[in-house]
Amino acid sequence: MAPAVRRLAAPLGAMTAVIASFAFVGLVDPNEPGHYPACPLLALTGIYCPACGGLRSAHAVAHGDLATAAGANVLAVAGYAAFMLFWAVWTVRAARGLPTVAPRPGAAHWWALAGLLLAFTAVRNLPVGEGLTP
Repeated sequence: MAPAVRRLAAPLGAMTAVIASFAFVGLVDPNEPGHYPACPLLALTGIYCPACGGLRSAHAVAHGDLATAAGANVLAVAGYAAFMLFWAVWTVRAARGLPTVAPRPGAAHWWALAGLLLAFTAVRNLPVGEGLTP
């Protein structure tokens, strides 16, 4: 196997898995009942979790409808964009033969992410955050 192919195997494999996942969600509509399980938190408490609307968001992204995707779960769309950025950097570094640098989030990053998820969850479940509900 050529060195360039070997270097690109992991990022291309990861993107293949992501494309296959989005293709599946694009074909199997989460807006139709019975295709996917319901969110347990929503079913038990009526509270939208940070991931509620994520599959509908992915379905909309697969169909190129970013406005609908953001309406279903804006945080998921931001996550998709962040993944694409990290993937692009990973792929370019691998193609150039540079060492791939895995992000190493520290405790402050994890606390910030937890705070963001908690704030997003709280706001989307309040009347003021009605626009953030799926």
